Amino acid sequence: MIDTHSHINFDEYKENFDDFLRDIKNNDVEKVIIPGVEPSTFSEIIQYTEKYDMLYGAIGIHPSEFQTFNEESEKNIYELAKNKKIIAIGEIGLDYHYGADTKEQQKNIFSKQLEIARELNLPVIIHDREAHDDTFNILKNFKLKNVIFHCFSGSPEFAEKCINAGYYIGIGGVVTFKNAIDLKESTKIIPIEKILLETDAPYLAPVPFRGKINTPAYLKYIAQEIADLKGIDVEEVKYQTAVNSKRVFNF
Repeated sequence: MIDTHSHINFDEYKENFDDFLRDIKNNDVEKVIIPGVEPSTFSEIIQYTEKYDMLYGAIGIHPSEFQTFNEESEKNIYELAKNKKIIAIGEIGLDYHYGADTKEQQKNIFSKQLEIARELNLPVIIHDREAHDDTFNILKNFKLKNVIFHCFSGSPEFAEKCINAGYYIGIGGVVTFKNAIDLKESTKIIPIEKILLETDAPYLAPVPFRGKINTPAYLKYIAQEIADLKGIDVEEVKYQTAVNSKRVFNF
């Protein structure tokens, strides 16, 4: 399996990191993508990906960190994204849950980072929280080939809209929560060829670890839930989502 979104450069994992990665491998995870959130994380992501073959990175500024975006950080994203172990721009997007009063600033840095992705022909990892229409409409203007809606939180109708646009859907531990009705229904209708697995560690650990620190080692619980919802074998989920990831990120 491939964990397409996992913040394993955070402090929760730094003690005995080699043992931590060994445990991930022992739980059938082949690769992990570490997304950027703001400039202070970029050099660390590069260091991790250059040291460990199984780790890859994405570079981008999270919408909640829009204040860290300036000419210097924009240039830095552009240059670092040329590194061979950096395989996407992200996570970028819009977050109106906490940032409803900063919509225009968020849209501005979102568009500028999408332009970098277009220039470098890289996939984009999208953070979209309570901003579905604006996120979709801005993306539509850029006509990017590979778009991943990380930690998908839309309705089945929005999922269908994204699929029709050719986008991929990242599904994580929330799909195992009993109250995640919309996500469960969305998962049933999303073609398996358009699903990517992710944990968003250290957040959103799946059942039976809900509320605890998440890890890519728990990816198998997400795969099993997807298999159960779609009525297919879990091995098919593991195989096809890995194929999807390799196609999107050009591994």
